[in-house]
Amino acid sequence: MDGQKEKKYFKLLEKLIDHSSRATDFSRETFVGYLDEFCELFHLEKGVTEFYLSPKLEAEKKGEILIDRDTGKGEKVLLRRRVITPASAVIIGTLYVANDAPPFPDDELEKIDIVLRMLLAFVARNRLQRSVYQLAFYDSDNYPNLRTFLRYVEGIMDNGQLYGNTVLCFNLKHFSLINQDIGRNCADFALRSFFNRLEEEIGDQGVICRMGGDNFIMIFQSSLQDSVLKILAGTPVTYSDDPTDTYRVMLSARAGVFPVPEGYKLLTPGQIMETVYPSIQLAKMQDDDVVFYDEKLFTNREMVLQVRRRFQSALTTNEFHAFYQPKVNVHTGEIVGAEALCRWNHDGTWIMPMDFIPVLEMNMDICKLDFCILDVVCRDIRRWLDEGRQVVRISVNLSRKNLVDADLLTHILEVIDRHQVPHEYIEIELTETTTDVAFRDLARVVTGLQHSGISTSVDDFGNGYSSLNLIRTIPWNVLKIDRSLLPISNDDEAAVTSMLYKHVVAIARDIGIDCITEGVETKKQIEILRENNCPIAQGFYFDMALPVDEFEKRLDRNPYPEML
Repeated sequence: MDGQKEKKYFKLLEKLIDHSSRATDFSRETFVGYLDEFCELFHLEKGVTEFYLSPKLEAEKKGEILIDRDTGKGEKVLLRRRVITPASAVIIGTLYVANDAPPFPDDELEKIDIVLRMLLAFVARNRLQRSVYQLAFYDSDNYPNLRTFLRYVEGIMDNGQLYGNTVLCFNLKHFSLINQDIGRNCADFALRSFFNRLEEEIGDQGVICRMGGDNFIMIFQSSLQDSVLKILAGTPVTYSDDPTDTYRVMLSARAGVFPVPEGYKLLTPGQIMETVYPSIQLAKMQDDDVVFYDEKLFTNREMVLQVRRRFQSALTTNEFHAFYQPKVNVHTGEIVGAEALCRWNHDGTWIMPMDFIPVLEMNMDICKLDFCILDVVCRDIRRWLDEGRQVVRISVNLSRKNLVDADLLTHILEVIDRHQVPHEYIEIELTETTTDVAFRDLARVVTGLQHSGISTSVDDFGNGYSSLNLIRTIPWNVLKIDRSLLPISNDDEAAVTSMLYKHVVAIARDIGIDCITEGVETKKQIEILRENNCPIAQGFYFDMALPVDEFEKRLDRNPYPEML
Protein backbone atom coordinates (compact mmCIF):
# COMPACT_ATOMS: atom_id res chain seq x y z
CA MET A 1 0.00 0.00 0.00
CA ASP A 2 1.47 3.36 -0.98
CA GLY A 3 1.99 6.01 1.67
CA GLN A 4 -0.81 8.32 0.50
CA LYS A 5 -3.37 5.48 0.52
CA GLU A 6 -2.18 4.29 3.94
CA LYS A 7 -2.38 7.81 5.35
CA LYS A 8 -5.95 8.17 4.09
CA TYR A 9 -6.84 4.76 5.54
CA PHE A 10 -5.61 5.59 9.04
CA LYS A 11 -7.30 8.98 8.97
CA LEU A 12 -10.62 7.33 8.07
CA LEU A 13 -10.07 4.62 10.69
CA GLU A 14 -9.35 7.25 13.36
CA LYS A 15 -12.54 9.15 12.46
CA LEU A 16 -14.55 5.93 12.52
CA ILE A 17 -13.23 4.87 15.94
CA ASP A 18 -13.73 8.36 17.38
CA HIS A 19 -17.28 8.64 16.03
CA SER A 20 -18.32 5.14 17.05
CA SER A 21 -17.27 5.84 20.66
CA ARG A 22 -20.00 8.50 20.83
CA ALA A 23 -22.93 6.09 20.87
CA THR A 24 -25.63 8.77 20.99
CA ASP A 25 -24.86 10.25 17.57
CA PHE A 26 -23.51 7.22 15.72
CA SER A 27 -26.19 5.91 13.41
CA ARG A 28 -26.12 3.21 10.77
CA GLU A 29 -26.24 5.92 8.10
CA THR A 30 -23.09 7.50 9.56
CA PHE A 31 -21.32 4.14 9.59
CA VAL A 32 -22.33 3.35 6.01
CA GLY A 33 -20.98 6.75 4.97
CA TYR A 34 -17.55 5.87 6.39
CA LEU A 35 -17.81 2.37 4.93
CA ASP A 36 -18.36 3.85 1.47
CA GLU A 37 -15.14 5.80 1.80
CA PHE A 38 -13.22 2.65 2.76
CA CYS A 39 -14.78 0.73 -0.12
CA GLU A 40 -13.81 3.48 -2.55
CA LEU A 41 -10.30 3.42 -1.16
CA PHE A 42 -9.90 -0.34 -1.67
CA HIS A 43 -12.16 -0.73 -4.74
CA LEU A 44 -14.69 -2.90 -2.92
CA GLU A 45 -17.91 -3.20 -4.90
CA LYS A 46 -20.39 -4.63 -2.38
CA GLY A 47 -20.84 -5.04 1.38
CA VAL A 48 -23.52 -7.21 3.05
CA THR A 49 -24.27 -7.80 6.74
CA GLU A 50 -26.61 -10.51 8.03
CA PHE A 51 -28.12 -10.84 11.50
CA TYR A 52 -29.87 -13.92 12.92
CA LEU A 53 -31.15 -14.40 16.47
CA SER A 54 -29.84 -17.99 16.54
CA PRO A 55 -27.93 -20.51 14.41
CA LYS A 56 -31.24 -22.31 13.81
CA LEU A 57 -32.77 -19.17 12.30
CA GLU A 58 -29.57 -18.70 10.30
CA ALA A 59 -30.05 -22.15 8.76
CA GLU A 60 -33.64 -21.19 7.92
CA LYS A 61 -32.51 -17.79 6.57
CA LYS A 62 -34.88 -16.02 8.94
CA GLY A 63 -33.15 -12.80 9.90
CA GLU A 64 -32.07 -9.39 8.66
CA ILE A 65 -29.93 -8.98 5.55
CA LEU A 66 -28.64 -5.45 4.97
CA ILE A 67 -26.92 -4.27 1.77
CA ASP A 68 -24.48 -1.67 3.04
CA ARG A 69 -22.99 -0.92 -0.39
CA ASP A 70 -23.63 -2.19 -3.89
CA THR A 71 -22.21 -0.77 -7.12
CA GLY A 72 -23.66 -3.62 -9.16
CA LYS A 73 -20.17 -5.00 -9.94
CA GLY A 74 -19.55 -7.06 -6.82
CA GLU A 75 -19.48 -10.69 -7.91
CA LYS A 76 -16.56 -12.31 -6.08
CA VAL A 77 -16.25 -12.77 -2.31
CA LEU A 78 -13.14 -11.13 -0.94
CA LEU A 79 -13.70 -11.60 2.79
CA ARG A 80 -16.39 -13.23 4.92
CA ARG A 81 -16.57 -13.18 8.71
CA ARG A 82 -19.10 -15.03 10.88
CA VAL A 83 -19.42 -14.20 14.59
CA ILE A 84 -21.62 -15.81 17.26
CA THR A 85 -22.36 -13.44 20.14
CA PRO A 86 -22.58 -14.57 23.81
CA ALA A 87 -26.39 -14.41 23.37
CA SER A 88 -26.09 -16.97 20.49
CA ALA A 89 -26.99 -14.41 17.82
CA VAL A 90 -25.18 -14.86 14.50
CA ILE A 91 -23.65 -11.90 12.61
CA ILE A 92 -22.11 -12.36 9.17
CA GLY A 93 -20.23 -9.76 7.12
CA THR A 94 -19.25 -10.29 3.48
CA LEU A 95 -17.25 -8.01 1.17
CA TYR A 96 -17.25 -8.44 -2.61
CA VAL A 97 -15.01 -7.29 -5.46
CA ALA A 98 -15.36 -7.43 -9.22
CA ASN A 99 -14.48 -10.68 -10.95
CA ASP A 100 -11.53 -9.09 -12.68
CA ALA A 101 -10.16 -7.38 -9.58
CA PRO A 102 -6.42 -8.02 -9.05
CA PRO A 103 -5.27 -9.97 -5.94
CA PHE A 104 -4.96 -7.91 -2.76
CA PRO A 105 -1.63 -7.67 -0.92
CA ASP A 106 -1.65 -9.25 2.55
CA ASP A 107 -1.29 -5.90 4.34
CA GLU A 108 -4.34 -4.52 2.53
CA LEU A 109 -6.37 -7.64 3.29
CA GLU A 110 -5.45 -7.21 6.95
CA LYS A 111 -6.61 -3.59 6.95
CA ILE A 112 -9.85 -4.51 5.16
CA ASP A 113 -10.38 -7.27 7.71
CA ILE A 114 -10.11 -4.73 10.55
CA VAL A 115 -12.84 -2.61 8.99
CA LEU A 116 -15.04 -5.68 8.45
CA ARG A 117 -14.65 -6.68 12.09
CA MET A 118 -15.59 -3.14 13.14
CA LEU A 119 -18.65 -3.41 10.92
CA LEU A 120 -19.72 -6.60 12.72
CA ALA A 121 -19.09 -5.01 16.11
CA PHE A 122 -21.26 -2.07 15.09
CA VAL A 123 -24.08 -4.37 13.93
CA ALA A 124 -23.89 -6.30 17.23
CA ARG A 125 -24.03 -3.10 19.28
CA ASN A 126 -26.80 -1.63 17.17
CA ARG A 127 -28.90 -4.76 17.48
CA LEU A 128 -28.25 -4.89 21.24
CA GLN A 129 -29.47 -1.31 21.63
CA ARG A 130 -32.59 -2.14 19.64
CA SER A 131 -33.19 -5.27 21.73
CA VAL A 132 -32.81 -3.35 25.00
CA TYR A 133 -35.19 -0.68 23.73
CA GLN A 134 -37.67 -3.36 22.60
CA LEU A 135 -37.54 -5.13 25.97
CA ALA A 136 -37.89 -1.87 27.87
CA PHE A 137 -40.75 -0.28 25.94
CA TYR A 138 -42.67 -3.17 24.33
CA ASP A 139 -44.26 -6.34 25.68
CA SER A 140 -43.80 -9.88 24.40
CA ASP A 141 -46.53 -9.38 21.77
CA ASN A 142 -44.88 -6.17 20.49
CA TYR A 143 -47.44 -3.79 21.99
CA PRO A 144 -46.09 -0.57 23.57
CA ASN A 145 -46.04 -1.15 27.32
CA LEU A 146 -46.61 0.94 30.43
CA ARG A 147 -43.10 2.40 30.31
CA THR A 148 -43.91 3.84 26.90
CA PHE A 149 -47.01 5.50 28.34
CA LEU A 150 -45.16 6.93 31.36
CA ARG A 151 -42.34 8.22 29.17
CA TYR A 152 -44.82 9.93 26.85
CA VAL A 153 -46.67 11.55 29.75
CA GLU A 154 -43.38 12.71 31.26
CA GLY A 155 -42.46 14.30 27.94
CA ILE A 156 -45.65 16.34 27.59
CA MET A 157 -45.47 17.27 31.29
CA ASP A 158 -41.96 18.65 30.80
CA ASN A 159 -43.25 20.71 27.86
CA GLY A 160 -46.24 21.99 29.84
CA GLN A 161 -48.67 20.38 27.39
CA LEU A 162 -50.64 18.01 29.65
CA TYR A 163 -53.78 20.16 29.62
CA GLY A 164 -55.85 19.48 26.52
CA ASN A 165 -55.19 15.74 26.62
CA THR A 166 -57.55 12.93 27.61
CA VAL A 167 -56.33 9.84 29.48
CA LEU A 168 -58.40 6.71 28.91
CA CYS A 169 -58.20 3.16 30.29
CA PHE A 170 -60.20 0.49 28.50
CA ASN A 171 -60.92 -3.20 28.77
CA LEU A 172 -62.43 -5.22 25.93
CA LYS A 173 -65.89 -6.59 26.67
CA HIS A 174 -66.38 -10.37 26.66
CA PHE A 175 -63.02 -10.96 24.96
CA SER A 176 -62.70 -14.38 26.59
CA LEU A 177 -65.89 -15.44 24.79
CA ILE A 178 -64.52 -14.16 21.49
CA ASN A 179 -61.36 -16.13 22.20
CA GLN A 180 -63.45 -19.27 22.58
CA ASP A 181 -65.55 -18.61 19.49
CA ILE A 182 -62.84 -17.85 16.91
CA GLY A 183 -59.73 -19.33 18.52
CA ARG A 184 -56.75 -17.68 20.15
CA ASN A 185 -54.79 -16.90 16.98
CA CYS A 186 -57.75 -15.21 15.32
CA ALA A 187 -58.61 -13.38 18.55
CA ASP A 188 -55.04 -12.09 18.79
CA PHE A 189 -55.27 -10.86 15.20
CA ALA A 190 -58.61 -9.15 15.96
CA LEU A 191 -57.08 -7.49 19.03
CA ARG A 192 -54.21 -6.20 16.92
CA SER A 193 -56.65 -4.89 14.30
CA PHE A 194 -58.61 -3.04 17.01
CA PHE A 195 -55.40 -1.60 18.44
CA ASN A 196 -54.27 -0.49 14.98
CA ARG A 197 -57.60 1.23 14.37
CA LEU A 198 -57.22 3.26 17.58
CA GLU A 199 -53.56 3.99 16.88
CA GLU A 200 -54.50 5.22 13.40
CA GLU A 201 -57.18 7.48 14.92
CA ILE A 202 -54.88 9.25 17.38
CA GLY A 203 -51.87 9.33 15.04
CA ASP A 204 -48.95 11.29 16.43
CA GLN A 205 -51.23 13.17 18.84
CA GLY A 206 -51.07 10.50 21.49
CA VAL A 207 -50.02 7.00 22.43
CA ILE A 208 -51.83 3.75 23.23
CA CYS A 209 -50.18 1.08 25.38
CA ARG A 210 -51.13 -2.33 26.73
CA MET A 211 -51.18 -2.91 30.49
CA GLY A 212 -51.69 -6.66 30.06
CA GLY A 213 -54.20 -9.04 28.45
CA ASP A 214 -56.99 -6.97 26.88
CA ASN A 215 -56.42 -3.95 29.15
CA PHE A 216 -55.03 -0.78 27.59
CA ILE A 217 -54.28 2.82 28.53
CA MET A 218 -54.00 5.73 26.13
CA ILE A 219 -53.51 9.49 26.12
CA PHE A 220 -54.45 11.72 23.21
CA GLN A 221 -55.61 15.19 22.24
CA SER A 222 -59.04 15.85 23.76
CA SER A 223 -60.36 16.94 20.36
CA LEU A 224 -60.23 13.24 19.40
CA GLN A 225 -62.24 12.06 22.42
CA ASP A 226 -65.58 11.57 20.63
CA SER A 227 -64.05 9.65 17.73
CA VAL A 228 -62.07 7.40 20.09
CA LEU A 229 -65.16 6.64 22.19
CA LYS A 230 -67.07 5.85 19.01
CA ILE A 231 -64.49 3.19 18.14
CA LEU A 232 -64.63 1.76 21.67
CA ALA A 233 -68.45 1.61 21.51
CA GLY A 234 -68.15 -1.04 18.80
CA THR A 235 -65.96 -1.55 15.76
CA PRO A 236 -65.97 -4.50 13.32
CA VAL A 237 -62.44 -5.80 12.73
CA THR A 238 -61.01 -8.58 10.62
CA TYR A 239 -59.52 -11.58 12.36
CA SER A 240 -57.48 -13.10 9.53
CA ASP A 241 -54.42 -11.93 7.62
CA ASP A 242 -55.83 -13.54 4.48
CA PRO A 243 -56.89 -10.59 2.27
CA THR A 244 -59.60 -12.71 0.67
CA ASP A 245 -61.18 -13.48 4.06
CA THR A 246 -63.96 -10.95 4.69
CA TYR A 247 -65.17 -12.32 8.04
CA ARG A 248 -65.17 -9.78 10.85
CA VAL A 249 -65.92 -9.68 14.57
CA MET A 250 -67.35 -6.79 16.57
CA LEU A 251 -65.11 -5.58 19.40
CA SER A 252 -66.15 -3.04 22.03
CA ALA A 253 -64.79 -1.90 25.36
CA ARG A 254 -65.55 -0.45 28.76
CA ALA A 255 -63.62 2.72 29.44
CA GLY A 256 -62.62 5.03 32.24
CA VAL A 257 -62.03 8.54 30.94
CA PHE A 258 -60.14 11.49 32.44
CA PRO A 259 -60.03 14.71 30.39
CA VAL A 260 -57.12 16.58 32.00
CA PRO A 261 -58.48 19.89 33.37
CA GLU A 262 -56.68 23.20 33.12
CA GLY A 263 -54.39 23.78 36.08
CA TYR A 264 -54.27 20.06 36.95
CA LYS A 265 -51.35 19.45 39.30
CA LEU A 266 -49.39 16.30 38.63
CA LEU A 267 -46.13 15.44 40.34
CA THR A 268 -45.32 12.15 38.57
CA PRO A 269 -46.63 10.38 35.44
CA GLY A 270 -47.72 7.46 37.63
CA GLN A 271 -50.24 9.69 39.43
CA ILE A 272 -52.27 10.12 36.26
CA MET A 273 -52.81 6.35 36.21
CA GLU A 274 -53.92 6.42 39.85
CA THR A 275 -56.39 9.14 38.86
CA VAL A 276 -58.01 7.35 35.91
CA TYR A 277 -57.86 3.76 37.20
CA PRO A 278 -60.84 3.99 39.62
CA SER A 279 -63.10 5.03 36.73
CA ILE A 280 -62.38 1.86 34.69
CA GLN A 281 -62.86 -0.25 37.84
CA LEU A 282 -66.24 1.41 38.39
CA ALA A 283 -67.17 0.80 34.74
CA LYS A 284 -66.48 -2.92 35.22
CA MET A 285 -68.35 -3.17 38.52
CA GLN A 286 -71.41 -1.26 37.31
CA ASP A 287 -71.33 -2.81 33.83
CA ASP A 288 -71.21 0.68 32.29
CA ASP A 289 -69.61 1.35 28.93
CA VAL A 290 -67.98 4.65 29.88
CA VAL A 291 -67.29 6.26 33.25
CA PHE A 292 -65.79 9.75 33.43
CA TYR A 293 -63.58 10.66 36.36
CA ASP A 294 -64.99 13.07 38.93
CA GLU A 295 -64.25 14.07 42.52
CA LYS A 296 -66.48 11.28 43.82
CA LEU A 297 -64.09 8.80 42.29
CA PHE A 298 -61.23 10.55 44.05
CA THR A 299 -63.07 9.90 47.31
CA ASN A 300 -63.56 6.27 46.23
CA ARG A 301 -59.84 5.99 45.57
CA GLU A 302 -59.13 7.11 49.12
CA MET A 303 -61.63 4.52 50.34
CA VAL A 304 -59.80 1.82 48.34
CA LEU A 305 -56.53 2.75 50.01
CA GLN A 306 -58.19 2.72 53.43
CA VAL A 307 -59.71 -0.74 52.89
CA ARG A 308 -56.37 -2.16 51.77
CA ARG A 309 -54.54 -0.63 54.72
CA ARG A 310 -57.04 -2.00 57.27
CA PHE A 311 -57.76 -5.40 55.74
CA GLN A 312 -54.88 -7.46 57.12
CA SER A 313 -55.26 -6.21 60.69
CA ALA A 314 -59.04 -6.71 60.42
CA LEU A 315 -58.44 -10.39 59.66
CA THR A 316 -56.17 -10.68 62.68
CA THR A 317 -58.58 -8.94 65.08
CA ASN A 318 -61.67 -10.88 63.90
CA GLU A 319 -63.54 -7.85 62.53
CA PHE A 320 -65.28 -9.93 59.84
CA HIS A 321 -68.56 -11.61 60.81
CA ALA A 322 -70.98 -14.00 59.14
CA PHE A 323 -74.60 -12.85 58.82
CA TYR A 324 -77.09 -15.54 57.84
CA GLN A 325 -79.97 -15.15 55.35
CA PRO A 326 -82.50 -17.98 55.69
CA LYS A 327 -83.52 -20.28 52.84
CA VAL A 328 -87.17 -21.20 53.25
CA ASN A 329 -89.39 -23.97 51.91
CA VAL A 330 -92.25 -22.13 50.13
CA HIS A 331 -94.76 -24.89 50.98
CA THR A 332 -94.07 -25.35 54.71
CA GLY A 333 -92.32 -22.11 55.73
CA GLU A 334 -89.54 -24.19 57.26
CA ILE A 335 -85.96 -22.86 57.30
CA VAL A 336 -83.99 -25.48 55.39
CA GLY A 337 -80.69 -23.64 55.09
CA ALA A 338 -79.00 -20.27 55.05
CA GLU A 339 -76.40 -18.31 53.12
CA ALA A 340 -73.49 -16.81 55.05
CA LEU A 341 -72.88 -13.20 54.01
CA CYS A 342 -69.89 -11.17 55.15
CA ARG A 343 -70.12 -8.01 57.25
CA TRP A 344 -67.23 -5.93 58.59
CA ASN A 345 -67.37 -4.28 62.01
CA HIS A 346 -64.63 -1.69 62.38
CA ASP A 347 -64.48 0.32 65.62
CA GLY A 348 -68.17 -0.38 66.29
CA THR A 349 -69.34 0.61 62.78
CA TRP A 350 -70.75 -1.94 60.35
CA ILE A 351 -69.21 -1.63 56.88
CA MET A 352 -71.45 -2.95 54.13
CA PRO A 353 -70.10 -5.43 51.53
CA MET A 354 -70.46 -3.00 48.60
CA ASP A 355 -67.89 -0.77 50.33
CA PHE A 356 -65.13 -3.37 50.60
CA ILE A 357 -65.86 -6.51 48.53
CA PRO A 358 -65.15 -4.80 45.14
CA VAL A 359 -61.86 -3.49 46.53
CA LEU A 360 -60.75 -6.93 47.72
CA GLU A 361 -61.75 -8.40 44.35
CA MET A 362 -59.14 -6.19 42.66
CA ASN A 363 -56.50 -8.63 43.91
CA MET A 364 -56.28 -11.95 45.74
CA ASP A 365 -57.33 -10.50 49.11
CA ILE A 366 -60.88 -11.68 48.37
CA CYS A 367 -59.65 -15.28 48.71
CA LYS A 368 -58.36 -14.58 52.23
CA LEU A 369 -61.77 -13.13 53.13
CA ASP A 370 -63.60 -16.14 51.69
CA PHE A 371 -61.65 -18.52 53.90
CA CYS A 372 -62.07 -16.25 56.90
CA ILE A 373 -65.88 -16.49 56.51
CA LEU A 374 -65.70 -20.24 55.95
CA ASP A 375 -63.80 -20.49 59.22
CA VAL A 376 -66.39 -18.33 61.06
CA VAL A 377 -69.26 -20.46 59.68
CA CYS A 378 -67.57 -23.71 60.74
CA ARG A 379 -67.04 -22.32 64.25
CA ASP A 380 -70.72 -21.37 64.49
CA ILE A 381 -71.90 -24.77 63.23
CA ARG A 382 -69.59 -26.56 65.66
CA ARG A 383 -70.99 -24.47 68.55
CA TRP A 384 -74.59 -25.15 67.48
CA LEU A 385 -73.88 -28.87 67.41
CA ASP A 386 -72.21 -28.78 70.81
CA GLU A 387 -75.17 -26.82 72.26
CA GLY A 388 -77.69 -29.29 70.83
CA ARG A 389 -79.28 -26.63 68.61
CA GLN A 390 -81.06 -27.24 65.34
CA VAL A 391 -78.50 -27.09 62.52
CA VAL A 392 -79.22 -26.40 58.85
CA ARG A 393 -76.90 -26.47 55.89
CA ILE A 394 -74.99 -23.19 55.46
CA SER A 395 -73.73 -22.05 52.07
CA VAL A 396 -70.49 -20.07 51.79
CA ASN A 397 -69.52 -18.06 48.72
CA LEU A 398 -66.11 -18.52 47.12
CA SER A 399 -64.86 -16.01 44.56
CA ARG A 400 -63.87 -17.47 41.20
CA LYS A 401 -60.36 -16.09 41.90
CA ASN A 402 -59.94 -19.09 44.22
CA LEU A 403 -59.93 -21.36 41.18
CA VAL A 404 -56.28 -20.49 40.47
CA ASP A 405 -55.40 -22.40 43.65
CA ALA A 406 -54.40 -25.91 42.56
CA ASP A 407 -54.93 -27.12 46.15
CA LEU A 408 -58.27 -25.37 46.70
CA LEU A 409 -60.12 -28.58 47.59
CA THR A 410 -57.50 -29.49 50.19
CA HIS A 411 -57.65 -26.01 51.73
CA ILE A 412 -61.47 -26.11 51.96
CA LEU A 413 -61.47 -29.52 53.62
CA GLU A 414 -58.73 -28.48 56.04
CA VAL A 415 -60.92 -25.67 57.45
CA ILE A 416 -64.07 -27.81 57.69
CA ASP A 417 -62.33 -30.81 59.23
CA ARG A 418 -60.34 -28.70 61.69
CA HIS A 419 -63.64 -27.71 63.29
CA GLN A 420 -64.97 -31.29 63.00
CA VAL A 421 -68.02 -30.14 61.06
CA PRO A 422 -69.94 -32.94 59.32
CA HIS A 423 -69.67 -32.31 55.60
CA GLU A 424 -73.43 -32.35 55.00
CA TYR A 425 -73.77 -29.03 56.85
CA ILE A 426 -71.60 -27.09 54.40
CA GLU A 427 -72.47 -25.94 50.89
CA ILE A 428 -69.94 -24.12 48.69
CA GLU A 429 -71.37 -21.53 46.29
CA LEU A 430 -69.40 -20.80 43.13
CA THR A 431 -70.26 -18.48 40.26
CA GLU A 432 -70.28 -19.43 36.60
CA THR A 433 -67.24 -18.76 34.44
CA THR A 434 -66.74 -18.21 30.72
CA THR A 435 -63.14 -19.26 30.04
CA ASP A 436 -62.14 -22.81 29.13
CA VAL A 437 -59.36 -23.01 31.72
CA ALA A 438 -61.52 -21.70 34.57
CA PHE A 439 -64.36 -23.99 33.49
CA ARG A 440 -62.09 -27.02 33.81
CA ASP A 441 -60.90 -25.82 37.23
CA LEU A 442 -64.52 -25.28 38.29
CA ALA A 443 -65.46 -28.80 37.24
CA ARG A 444 -62.45 -30.23 39.08
CA VAL A 445 -63.28 -28.44 42.34
CA VAL A 446 -67.02 -29.22 42.23
CA THR A 447 -66.35 -32.90 41.50
CA GLY A 448 -63.83 -33.08 44.34
CA LEU A 449 -66.26 -31.50 46.81
CA GLN A 450 -68.99 -33.91 45.71
CA HIS A 451 -66.73 -36.89 46.37
CA SER A 452 -66.03 -35.44 49.83
CA GLY A 453 -69.74 -35.23 50.62
CA ILE A 454 -69.89 -31.41 50.44
CA SER A 455 -72.80 -29.85 48.60
CA THR A 456 -72.14 -27.34 45.82
CA SER A 457 -74.31 -24.70 44.20
CA VAL A 458 -73.94 -22.51 41.14
CA ASP A 459 -74.68 -18.95 42.23
CA ASP A 460 -76.54 -16.21 40.29
CA PHE A 461 -77.57 -18.52 37.44
CA GLY A 462 -79.20 -16.36 34.78
CA ASN A 463 -77.24 -13.21 35.63
CA GLY A 464 -74.72 -12.88 32.81
CA TYR A 465 -73.75 -15.43 30.19
CA SER A 466 -75.21 -18.58 31.69
CA SER A 467 -74.59 -21.71 29.69
CA LEU A 468 -76.62 -24.90 29.92
CA ASN A 469 -73.28 -26.65 29.54
CA LEU A 470 -72.51 -25.35 33.05
CA ILE A 471 -75.25 -27.48 34.62
CA ARG A 472 -75.02 -30.32 32.11
CA THR A 473 -71.35 -31.21 32.59
CA ILE A 474 -70.66 -30.16 36.21
CA PRO A 475 -72.31 -32.24 38.98
CA TRP A 476 -73.92 -29.46 41.04
CA ASN A 477 -76.29 -30.19 43.92
CA VAL A 478 -78.11 -26.86 43.81
CA LEU A 479 -78.96 -24.28 41.16
CA LYS A 480 -79.45 -20.78 42.61
CA ILE A 481 -81.59 -18.88 40.13
CA ASP A 482 -80.90 -15.17 39.98
CA ARG A 483 -83.69 -12.70 40.75
CA SER A 484 -83.37 -11.33 37.19
CA LEU A 485 -85.36 -14.37 35.99
CA LEU A 486 -88.28 -13.59 38.29
CA PRO A 487 -91.01 -11.58 36.48
CA ILE A 488 -91.98 -8.36 38.29
CA SER A 489 -94.64 -6.93 35.95
CA ASN A 490 -97.29 -8.03 33.44
CA ASP A 491 -95.77 -6.74 30.19
CA ASP A 492 -94.38 -8.75 27.28
CA GLU A 493 -90.87 -8.78 28.74
CA ALA A 494 -92.23 -10.29 31.96
CA ALA A 495 -93.98 -12.98 29.93
CA VAL A 496 -90.68 -13.97 28.28
CA THR A 497 -88.91 -13.90 31.67
CA SER A 498 -91.63 -16.08 33.16
CA MET A 499 -91.20 -18.64 30.38
CA LEU A 500 -87.42 -18.67 30.85
CA TYR A 501 -87.84 -19.16 34.59
CA LYS A 502 -90.26 -22.03 34.06
CA HIS A 503 -87.91 -23.85 31.69
CA VAL A 504 -84.76 -23.31 33.79
CA VAL A 505 -86.50 -24.83 36.82
CA ALA A 506 -87.84 -27.72 34.74
CA ILE A 507 -84.43 -28.50 33.22
CA ALA A 508 -82.74 -28.44 36.63
CA ARG A 509 -85.36 -30.75 38.12
CA ASP A 510 -85.13 -33.14 35.14
CA ILE A 511 -81.38 -33.58 35.58
CA GLY A 512 -81.66 -33.97 39.36
CA ILE A 513 -80.48 -30.57 40.59
CA ASP A 514 -82.29 -28.86 43.47
CA CYS A 515 -83.53 -25.31 42.83
CA ILE A 516 -83.58 -22.20 44.94
CA THR A 517 -84.59 -18.72 43.79
CA GLU A 518 -82.81 -15.65 45.16
CA GLY A 519 -84.17 -12.15 45.64
CA VAL A 520 -87.75 -13.17 46.49
CA GLU A 521 -89.52 -10.08 47.86
CA THR A 522 -93.29 -10.48 47.33
CA LYS A 523 -96.13 -12.91 47.98
CA LYS A 524 -96.75 -12.98 44.23
CA GLN A 525 -93.22 -14.25 43.65
CA ILE A 526 -93.77 -16.97 46.25
CA GLU A 527 -96.78 -18.09 44.20
CA ILE A 528 -94.62 -18.14 41.04
CA LEU A 529 -92.13 -20.44 42.78
CA ARG A 530 -94.93 -22.81 43.83
CA GLU A 531 -96.49 -22.82 40.36
CA ASN A 532 -93.15 -23.76 38.81
CA ASN A 533 -92.15 -26.35 41.42
CA CYS A 534 -89.19 -24.41 42.80
CA PRO A 535 -89.43 -25.34 46.48
CA ILE A 536 -86.88 -23.01 48.12
CA ALA A 537 -86.81 -19.21 48.32
CA GLN A 538 -84.26 -16.76 49.67
CA GLY A 539 -84.92 -13.05 49.98
CA PHE A 540 -86.24 -10.09 51.92
CA TYR A 541 -89.78 -11.49 51.84
CA PHE A 542 -88.71 -13.76 54.67
CA ASP A 543 -85.64 -12.06 56.16
CA MET A 544 -82.59 -10.03 55.36
CA ALA A 545 -79.17 -11.34 56.38
CA LEU A 546 -79.27 -11.70 60.18
CA PRO A 547 -76.51 -11.44 62.80
CA VAL A 548 -75.73 -14.84 64.27
CA ASP A 549 -77.70 -14.28 67.51
CA GLU A 550 -80.83 -13.17 65.63
CA PHE A 551 -80.50 -16.06 63.21
CA GLU A 552 -80.34 -18.46 66.13
CA LYS A 553 -83.57 -16.99 67.53
CA ARG A 554 -85.17 -17.28 64.11
CA LEU A 555 -84.21 -20.96 64.00
CA ASP A 556 -85.66 -21.48 67.47
CA ARG A 557 -89.12 -20.29 66.31
CA ASN A 558 -88.88 -22.02 62.94
CA PRO A 559 -90.94 -22.11 60.66
CA TYR A 560 -92.51 -18.99 59.06
CA PRO A 561 -96.24 -19.91 59.04
CA GLU A 562 -97.34 -16.27 59.10
CA MET A 563 -95.59 -15.60 55.77
CA LEU A 564 -97.39 -18.26 53.73
